[in-house]
Amino acid sequence: MTSHKTKWLTFAPAGLVVIGFGTCLVQWATALKQQGAPTGQWVAAGTVALGVFNAGLSLFGRGVAESVLYQLREKPGRPAAEPADRRQPLPLD
Repeated sequence: MTSHKTKWLTFAPAGLVVIGFGTCLVQWATALKQQGAPTGQWVAAGTVALGVFNAGLSLFGRGVAESVLYQLREKPGRPAAEPADRRQPLPLD
């Protein structure tokens, strides 16, 4: 099983690379529009570009989530979470 640290160190940089690539694709789609390309062509390019950009955001978000899980569960020197049966119920206001 892959550790949270490994997932964090994989997803976060991959997300940043894909975000950068998506940004470049958005610029490319904009250039197509400015050059007078057919509407279908630059709209399709822009749609793909935004899909790639959003995929990068998702990958980076997964990396952040894995980082938090790593810090909570695996980082040495952190106390273990209190068992659920020992927690106090929340007061109802």
